[in-house]
Amino acid sequence: MESLHAKQLGTSTPPESPQPVSSLRATAGTPASPAQGPSQPAHSIRREIRVWTRDLLIAIGLALVIIVFLYQPVKVEGTSMAPLLSDQERIFINKFVYRFEPIERGDVVVFWYPLDRTKSFIKRVVGLPGESVEIRQGVVYVNGKVVPEPYVPAQYEDLSDFGPVRVPKDSFFVMGDHRISSNDSRVFGPVSSRYIYGRAVFAYWPVDHFGSLDSAEAKTK
Repeated sequence: MESLHAKQLGTSTPPESPQPVSSLRATAGTPASPAQGPSQPAHSIRREIRVWTRDLLIAIGLALVIIVFLYQPVKVEGTSMAPLLSDQERIFINKFVYRFEPIERGDVVVFWYPLDRTKSFIKRVVGLPGESVEIRQGVVYVNGKVVPEPYVPAQYEDLSDFGPVRVPKDSFFVMGDHRISSNDSRVFGPVSSRYIYGRAVFAYWPVDHFGSLDSAEAKTK
């Protein structure tokens, strides 16, 4: 500004050689883009919020897809699986688990009732294909060995005898935990694997039953 003011007064001060705008700014010690400094942190925060929002929406979408296509809510009717499951209890079953894993002893499975395929039953797997199942005074023997059943309370035991029977290939011997009140393989025989369409995995209602029904945990309940 001093050189401009001197020229206006008509002095003979030689004009300064012009300098690029960027050079003048640098000489004055002024930042090249002073307006961008304060806005950069705000811009970064907004970008982080957008990224987190996007990831959250993707996660929620994937969770909904998993619930809708992999799991199915069902309502338990009856008391044949008490005390693990009560009448009118709501649970989730995994519909695809047996496409990737074998059915194991102790699994709580849902299947089409062999005598009326419009109905579904839920029972526990006791005998596997090719095994011999026998019950003596309420104690279950598989291939001549006692099967521990901590999930069957003493007051629910059925002390009658049954068998022995050989479980056919690709079939499973199933029973309810409430032995004195269960219509199961002792009545309608082993269940073909093609009728079994899910495994009970989670209880969500009533609230006091909220929790996992994973086979590893269910075996000890």
